[in-house]
Amino acid sequence: MSSLIHTAGLAHTFRTRRGPVEAVRGIDLTVGAGEIVGLLGPNGAGKTTTLRMLTTLLSPTGGTATVAGCDLVGDPAGVRSRIGYVAQSGGVDLSVSVREELVTQARLYRLSRTEAADRAAELARELDLTELLDRPCAALSGGQRRRLDVAMGLTHRPRVLFLDEPTTGLDPGSRAGLWRLVRRLRDTHGTTVFLTTHYLDEADELSDRLVVVDRGAVVAEGAPAALKERYAGSPRASLQDTFLAITGRGPAPADQAPVAV
Repeated sequence: MSSLIHTAGLAHTFRTRRGPVEAVRGIDLTVGAGEIVGLLGPNGAGKTTTLRMLTTLLSPTGGTATVAGCDLVGDPAGVRSRIGYVAQSGGVDLSVSVREELVTQARLYRLSRTEAADRAAELARELDLTELLDRPCAALSGGQRRRLDVAMGLTHRPRVLFLDEPTTGLDPGSRAGLWRLVRRLRDTHGTTVFLTTHYLDEADELSDRLVVVDRGAVVAEGAPAALKERYAGSPRASLQDTFLAITGRGPAPADQAPVAV
């Protein structure tokens, strides 16, 4: 399996009036092509900072990384051209229709008007948005809006899709629908998916492999069943018990996700 994300000693230190804060203290991480990898950690563990670095939103202060074959520091534009990023807060323009939003996104990636219209229709079919194409984005349900967020992140057919808390605020049916979508992206298109979540059942259900970070460093990684057996004594143990055994701390509530680190 080829590597699409590889980091060595990836670090970031924030400079504050009270002195330096080591948010990420040296992350060593490898994500293979076609993997779904979940990044877990307690509040303030360094998840958000790690994700922001991997998506070029924040420059590392130490270490090295390549994403989709491009150096994170040396070629951030190359990284951005090969990844999709769906932020927790979303990025939908509520003043336009679903079709307009998808076409505009495609045009930003320099597709012609005809190509943009075709790509919008294709994405709508893949993400069950066809019947909603002429509906105002403001009229979408939470689950529909989240599917649109994902569609926008897939406009340029990225090799890696980053999902930050993808189902926060969704009802159980919408969450299950998004889980099916993520699996389909991996199984049908070979898309590598890297996600953060505070829902341990979601991480357990979706992830081929989990990476647990705490205090800015990786403290455990492996398939969910393997981590359960190693840290909780049985592959049938709950991921909650496993997480507590690894970190000694509970995950942050989904509605109280850390803002910076």
